[in-house]
Amino acid sequence: MSFTATAWQAAAPIVGAIEQHPFIAGLADGTLAMERFRHYMAQDACYLAAYARVLALAASQAPHADEVEFWAGSAVRAISVERELHAQFIADTAGIGVSPTCAAYTGGLAALATQGCYPALVAGLLPCFRIYQHVGERLAPHASATHPYRLWIAAYADPAFATASRRAGELADRAVAAGGPALAARAQAAFLTACRHEWMFWDAAWRLETWPL
Repeated sequence: MSFTATAWQAAAPIVGAIEQHPFIAGLADGTLAMERFRHYMAQDACYLAAYARVLALAASQAPHADEVEFWAGSAVRAISVERELHAQFIADTAGIGVSPTCAAYTGGLAALATQGCYPALVAGLLPCFRIYQHVGERLAPHASATHPYRLWIAAYADPAFATASRRAGELADRAVAAGGPALAARAQAAFLTACRHEWMFWDAAWRLETWPL
């Protein structure tokens, strides 16, 4: 079984918790309070700015030209596509403070980029592709013409995003296959940590998370 298949199987309890989270349930039926969605989008803007930089670092560490091209292109798309979505819901992202959960997630990815283990870095980047593809496709049947969050759902249910997600998985499989069991375990740990952060990110938006002090 491939690395991505094994890692996704290991992440099943986390993915199940994401599917059942009230934030996702509210996205699905359109009842999510706009205050919570805007909190999410504001933090997502902070996240994607950092994520794009880590994608660029992955491109700089990639051993093959096609990997460099994919990660560098993904860095550009992470900024441009999300800017279009954010413009629909939040007027200005300047001056937004990074939440504790966003700081933990992006800090963890940045740390992976400094550890000199390209396969683990790629594995840590993968959940942002794979989980959003999964959520987008799961919510797509609910996105009627009058659904308040149809644009967000459509972005992640887009076949082009699924193609990018599959390609990221292929590159992760290639990178991990080049090593042994210890490398695979390290990569899976990075993947699962990022999956947990994905759940925490939506939970933080549901709670309207701020710094306690």
